Amino acid sequence: MELTVGKYIPNNTVIHRLDPRIKLFCNVVLIVIIFLTRSYVAFGIAFAPILLTYVLAKLPLKKLISMLKPVVVIMVFLFIINIFIIDKPTYQWFQTINYWKIHISGEALDRTLIIAVRVYFMIVVTTILTSTTKPIDLTRGLEDLMLPLKIVKFPVHIIAMIIAIALRFIPTLLEESQRIMKAQASRGVDFKNGGFKSKVKSTVTLIIPLFVTSFSKAEDLGNAMETRGYDPYAKRTRYRKYSIKWFDVSTFLAVLLLLTWVILGRCGINPIPLPY
Repeated sequence: MELTVGKYIPNNTVIHRLDPRIKLFCNVVLIVIIFLTRSYVAFGIAFAPILLTYVLAKLPLKKLISMLKPVVVIMVFLFIINIFIIDKPTYQWFQTINYWKIHISGEALDRTLIIAVRVYFMIVVTTILTSTTKPIDLTRGLEDLMLPLKIVKFPVHIIAMIIAIALRFIPTLLEESQRIMKAQASRGVDFKNGGFKSKVKSTVTLIIPLFVTSFSKAEDLGNAMETRGYDPYAKRTRYRKYSIKWFDVSTFLAVLLLLTWVILGRCGINPIPLPY
């Protein structure tokens, strides 16, 4: 079972049955919590409900490790930048290692790890959302959450549709890139070996066909929607209406309680003294 951001995996778990509006709200709140926390203890507490949700959704656990690959690349890149930006540590407890003319501060590593953890958590949270929610439910959920913006004539349905299509195109483009790489490899293009120049040339042979395919698929999608009489400005009705159940309410309250706890902790008035 392939797990990718934007790809729906059908199942009958409690997370799949959760109201899409609640899932979207919880997704946003969890990302806010991730950015409000700074200590590793708080990160561990914030990751506990995320991991529990992942397990309840019956998603493959080995994919949690594969999601680390892009984060490691980002972390290395950010660490190199932070080495030159943070020459002297802000706090005294950070040690500085002097190597040749470069001063490597412990704060540079700390900041890099914090950003990497946040990015990783965001990837996991978004993967859970898109893997357990159908694209049509995602669109309707976004539309319902943005409903108050209709008062100011905001094109809620169009924006919701754009976001849903963008998320759905992620796995499509990843699959297409794999297909192009295999086709180019059969023609003798080596993506793994060679120097910097050869790798740039190999990447160009991947990017250009991918762009052409993307525009072609976007045009096909537009033609298909137009053929079926899709009008973004028409008044729309729904055959199926969502209903809030007790599990939806309890999930909503649990995430809201976690957010309140983190905010109070940041303000220094939390009854449970944990580092945030």
